[in-house]
Amino acid sequence: MTEPAAESLPSVSYSFRVRYFETDQMQVAHHAHYFVWFEAARSEFCRKYGIDYGAMERDGYYMPVIEARCRYRLPVRYDDDVTVTATVTERTRRTLQIHYVVSRQGQELAEGETTQMLIDSAGKPRSFPEEIAAQFDGK
Repeated sequence: MTEPAAESLPSVSYSFRVRYFETDQMQVAHHAHYFVWFEAARSEFCRKYGIDYGAMERDGYYMPVIEARCRYRLPVRYDDDVTVTATVTERTRRTLQIHYVVSRQGQELAEGETTQMLIDSAGKPRSFPEEIAAQFDGK
């Protein structure tokens, strides 16, 4: 995928309220939940761009996360209405990189990134089929 302008990168926003069980005694969201939120945003991305992950798995393709990071800037608290924006920033023949921004009323609270690799049922790296590659490219 060539380096398009940031505004043309395929993305999706997923909004929700922080639930009590996602917080600690101080009602601050536990750091591990951010990765669950990232996964929810990835699922929304797939829905928006017509990627049927269940069909991919039936066809023998899987996309495990091989790297993940998150930078926490400001606390997210119980009952906050937050939005996670997921943007595909790079797709190679075998990997997909997604950038995430967690925000509340336009204020950035955290940002992160995951890298996933396309593999087959034996765990061997595979190249994206053209149709799936085009969907992750937002086409």
